[in-house]
Amino acid sequence: MDWDFKNGVPIYQQIIQTMQIRIANGTYPPGSRMPAVRELALEAGVNPNTMQRALSELERDRLLYSIRTSGRFVTEDQDLLRQLRKELSAAFVSELYDRLRQLGMGDEEIAEAVRNRREKT
Repeated sequence: MDWDFKNGVPIYQQIIQTMQIRIANGTYPPGSRMPAVRELALEAGVNPNTMQRALSELERDRLLYSIRTSGRFVTEDQDLLRQLRKELSAAFVSELYDRLRQLGMGDEEIAEAVRNRREKT
C-alpha cells in the first residue's frame, strides 16, 4: 500500500488519517487482525515509535483494540464505523467546498461540478 506523507502535518497524524480511511473502506475489515507495528512501520517507511503512537491513538478512539498476546484488531462496532465514515466524508466535502470557493466558484457551480463528476462514475 502506498503512503504519501505531506510536509507541514505531523507524520503520526497522517498515519492516523490513512489508517482511518483504510478501516472505513474495508481495507482492514471489522474484526480483522492488524499487521504488527514493525511491519506497518516498514511498509510506511517510518520509525516504529511513530507507528506505535498512531496506533495507540486509534485504540484511544476505539477503532482498534488489543488482546494481550494476540495483537491489535479492528473494531466490530458498526455504529462507530458508520460515524467514522460520516466524519471522514464531512471533512472531505468541507475541504472540496473550501477549495472550490477559493477558485471563485459559487454554490451552484460547485453543485454542478459534483453532479458532473458523479455522472462520470
